[in-house]
Amino acid sequence: MRKIVVLSVAGMVLASCAVIRPGEVGVKSKLGKLSEPKQSGSIPYNIFTSRVIKIPTRTTNIEVLINLPSKEGLTIKSEISILYKIYPKMAKQIIDEVGLDYEQIITAVFRSASADVTSKFYAKDMHSGERDKIEKDIAAKMNTILNERGFEVEAVLMKSITLPSGLANAIEAKLEAEQTAQRMEFVLLSEQKEAERKLIEAKGTRDAQLVLSEGLTESILRLRHIEMMNELSRSPNAKVIVTNGETNMMINE
Repeated sequence: MRKIVVLSVAGMVLASCAVIRPGEVGVKSKLGKLSEPKQSGSIPYNIFTSRVIKIPTRTTNIEVLINLPSKEGLTIKSEISILYKIYPKMAKQIIDEVGLDYEQIITAVFRSASADVTSKFYAKDMHSGERDKIEKDIAAKMNTILNERGFEVEAVLMKSITLPSGLANAIEAKLEAEQTAQRMEFVLLSEQKEAERKLIEAKGTRDAQLVLSEGLTESILRLRHIEMMNELSRSPNAKVIVTNGETNMMINE
C-alpha cells in the first residue's frame, strides 16, 4: 500500500513539472494569471490550478494560397511562404492580447499588406527583378503592424506565380522576340567583323604588292637574273640557254 502511495505522489510530482526545450518559451497560467515567460529549463506547477503554455520561438513557416491584384487590375494566383518568429519576451503579451490562434492574425495582416503592395506593380513585375522588391515591401508593411504585437516577419517568399493565360502568352512572345533580336544582332555583328577582317586582309595584300613592286628596281632585276644564270650553270643537266643578257632567257633541256 505504501508503495502505491509513493508511486502516486511521484507521478503527481512529475506531472506537475513542464520542461521548456530549446526553440520554445513557456508561460505559466495560474487561475487566469500569466507569469513571465521562461525560455529554458523546467517550470513546476499545480496540475489542479495551473497549466504551462508553450509557444515556439524558432522560425515558423506559413503557406498561403492567395489571389493578388495587379496595377492593371488583373488577378494573379500565387503560393507564398511567410517566415516569422515570436519575440520570447513578448510571449505573455501574445497570449493575453492575441491568444494561441495568432497565425490567423498573421495571415490576415499578410492578405491586407500583400494586396496593398502588389496593386502598385504590374503583373509582369512579379516575374521580373521587381519580385524581390515586392517581397521585401510586403514583409516591411507587415512588420509595422506585427512587431509591436510580438512578431517578426523574417521574409515573404513568392514561391509560384500564375499569370492570366493571355498575359503569360504575351510575355513569352515578347521574350522570344527579344531573344530573336539578340541573335540577329549577334549575326550582324559577326558579319560586320568578318567584312572588316577581309577589308584589312585585302589592304594588307595590296600594301605588300605595292612595297614589292616599288622595291623591284632595274638593278635588282638584273642581279636576280645573274644569280639565276649562275644557278643554272652549276646544274649537271644538259641545257641550251638562249639569251642576249637582257631579255628573259629560254631554256631547252
